[in-house]
Amino acid sequence: MADYTQKIDSLAKNIQTLTYLTIMLIIAVGILFVKDYVNAPVRQEAVKAADAQPDTDTTTQVTAKQIKALFTKDQIYFGNKNSQNLIVMVSDPSCPYCQIAAGENPELNKEAGAQFLLEQDGGTYIAPLPKMRALVEEGKAALVWIYQNGHNNGEMATKALYCAYEQSKFWEAHDLLMSGAGYDLINNVVQNDQSKAGDLVSFLAEVVNSDKLQACLESGKYDAKITQDMALSASLGVSGTPGFFVNTTNFAGAYSWAEMESSVK
Repeated sequence: MADYTQKIDSLAKNIQTLTYLTIMLIIAVGILFVKDYVNAPVRQEAVKAADAQPDTDTTTQVTAKQIKALFTKDQIYFGNKNSQNLIVMVSDPSCPYCQIAAGENPELNKEAGAQFLLEQDGGTYIAPLPKMRALVEEGKAALVWIYQNGHNNGEMATKALYCAYEQSKFWEAHDLLMSGAGYDLINNVVQNDQSKAGDLVSFLAEVVNSDKLQACLESGKYDAKITQDMALSASLGVSGTPGFFVNTTNFAGAYSWAEMESSVK
């Protein structure tokens, strides 16, 4: 009987050990999964962006009057506000899909998946922002740029863009910040750290007046503007980035220009 009891006890201990090892294995696999998820934000957002469709919820619809009211001296805008076509871009320089829509960081387009592979790289994706800028340059549209916190690291870079706009160098600064090197600087170096303003100044030195940019960033003059832009984008029903309006048609996500062009008059 004692022998039998010992065997039962031994079996129970073995089951307990096996259960413990199984639980530890599940935890270890879970940790690896979470780590991979955290380190792959572009892959995770790619699924969301690929499935995105224009928001047809009536709570996010805007009128032509609302869109036109965005084109004021307090906003970053280009072109004639009385143009037949009015375009809104709600953006965050640290957001991967804003970078993808800008078309200045082709490696990120590749990483995001085949649906975002640029035409120049053998894909079908047409970055919308260059096409929108071309319409502005041709006198066929006006475009307003509004900041929204879409990826948490874009505030300092956005302030640099506000400052560059003062110098009539917005697009020059924008294109550098939306490049691969700019994306790395914003998300891995500056990370909204005011003390890293000098890194932004050095990076943009080739296109803006460095002294003016440094002074502008250190002054804090655009701190309130960040909050104002976010409130403005929220009033349009935009909660993520990038967010576009082509006239009154809303495109919530990094759509290809091929899907947006029909909204141009």
